[in-house]
Amino acid sequence: MFPGQGAQTAGMGAPWRDHPAWHSVVTPAEDVLGRPLEPLLLEAALDRTEDAQLAIVLVSLMAWEACRYEMDTPVALAGHSLGQITALMAAGVLGFEDGLTLVAARGRLTQAAADANPGGMAAVLGASDEQLAAALAAASGRCWIANDNAPGQVVLAGTEAGLAEAVEAARAAGARKVVPLAVNGAFHTPLMAEARTALSDHLAAVQLAAPAVPIVSNEDATPYHDGDGWRVRLADHVVQPVRWRQSVAVMADLGGSRFVEVGPGRTLAGMARRIVPGVPVDSIDSADRLTAEVPT
Repeated sequence: MFPGQGAQTAGMGAPWRDHPAWHSVVTPAEDVLGRPLEPLLLEAALDRTEDAQLAIVLVSLMAWEACRYEMDTPVALAGHSLGQITALMAAGVLGFEDGLTLVAARGRLTQAAADANPGGMAAVLGASDEQLAAALAAASGRCWIANDNAPGQVVLAGTEAGLAEAVEAARAAGARKVVPLAVNGAFHTPLMAEARTALSDHLAAVQLAAPAVPIVSNEDATPYHDGDGWRVRLADHVVQPVRWRQSVAVMADLGGSRFVEVGPGRTLAGMARRIVPGVPVDSIDSADRLTAEVPT
């Protein structure tokens, strides 16, 4: 499992600075993108979408490079939102250069859409389907479910006014807790339509190969064995919700007996424990966790 935006923290590349994976990932990435990346990974605040997305993918790729040869072949791969691109790179669907330029384009385009159509996101915890429906109805088509992350954990996103109305209604309906997210856009909603169109144009020229293992799509929680269909899936997904709860359940149905989060943070590991209780879950978020955490 590869994390998406929200997993970033300032300096999150530091645990990898002296690991061979740094030189395997960051150094060639600087050549591809034509810019120094060490400040982004060691110093930057990562408060801009495009910076955060690139940094998350780079750290995830370093973690994957460090652990991939130490574990058995996965039953399937999946990535949360942005993490789908990391999963596609890990499975060989996207080459290194195409993958990095796609990440840079996605970050730039979604940032532009967020600037043009201001909005926000908020996590709603402990709400029933009926309470969520009441919250969305109060927003009159200006707020949507952006992430279905885990049982009792849904993220809403919408215009600033629409989100405020939905949050107020969710609290009034009895949601246990509502937490505004520190993001500068309403991602995975119709407000990203401009990014979807531009990303589709970019993907038309990208080479895509069949994956080494199936990749479970956030869009419909379906495992896919093809490469070319991701041109549509990746573009469409910026305006569609992340169905992460369903995706993890499908990975378990495919025979997954252990889940490994590869990249910064441990959010996906925590979600997996709630979605598939009793299934072992590990996190590879730094080089010092490799020996203890990599399953074989």
